[in-house]
Amino acid sequence: MARTGRLELPVRRPRYRFALTPLADAMFQLLIFFMLSSNLTPYALLPVQSAPGAPDVTQPGTAGGGGEAETPARPQAPTALWTLEAGAVRVGGQRFGFDALPALAEALGADGTPADVVVLVRPGATVQDIATVLESLQAAEVGSVQVASGRL
Repeated sequence: MARTGRLELPVRRPRYRFALTPLADAMFQLLIFFMLSSNLTPYALLPVQSAPGAPDVTQPGTAGGGGEAETPARPQAPTALWTLEAGAVRVGGQRFGFDALPALAEALGADGTPADVVVLVRPGATVQDIATVLESLQAAEVGSVQVASGRL
């Protein structure tokens, strides 16, 4: 009977290699994050206030917003209804492009009293569209602006 010997093979130690793919993925995600966050910074320049009569959320514990310092009532101004769509504004049934926004906003306060505007935002409108409309209304010193969802 022949004895069969087992051949002992050398044990290979596993090699740990540095993979660049996960590092490249992380760098790409960081790049996208910082590109998006730097694009959003101009929106922070638009002041947003709560509606008159709404609770003051800036001071904790106050339900009615203080009570001592009441703002003087201004004369009742006409309210304009603007419907914001993708790349356009619909005012009085007519559709206007964003190039006409400064003229539309200036026409609101033509009689000397700053007008109020309610902006209905349709689902096709982007955040940039909202920011463009708010900037135009702010430049024209409109009395107040209310933004509402205008879903069909």
